[in-house]
Amino acid sequence: MIDSPGQQSAALIRMAAMRVTRQRVAVLDAVDAEPHTSAAAVLAAVSEVLPGVSHQAVYDCLADMTHAGLLRRLAVDGGPALYETRTHDNHHHCVCRACGLVVDVDCAIGAALCLVADAAGFVIDEAEVTYRGLCPTCAPPTPSPMFNPSKEIPCG
Repeated sequence: MIDSPGQQSAALIRMAAMRVTRQRVAVLDAVDAEPHTSAAAVLAAVSEVLPGVSHQAVYDCLADMTHAGLLRRLAVDGGPALYETRTHDNHHHCVCRACGLVVDVDCAIGAALCLVADAAGFVIDEAEVTYRGLCPTCAPPTPSPMFNPSKEIPCG
């Protein structure tokens, strides 16, 4: 039975045919606890658990686990790479233009139809959809439905 996040991470690392190390477990736990997180944030979280862990060890773990399919690396608008553990489903992302918040959005269609598109002879193995807008915190309040200045008010 898997009780703790560390045990769950160790089991996932083993299933990916990788050697289980304290660094890999700590990195996978950190990304799982805070999806869409940067390598710098992962390093900070791992350093709390494993003081003295090197930057290179964390970057190597992120690269190895991304290659093994345990993590997904996102590149959002030229910012730092972000990592998530949600790797085996068809989902997309919403990015707030103001604060940079990234959240998962389930695919409206469900199936990965974009992978079967005819793209000039390419064999497509991945497609990313990113929605951009303002998150609820950054979006201006919506006008009350009782008052809508765009509607005409009859005179008389």
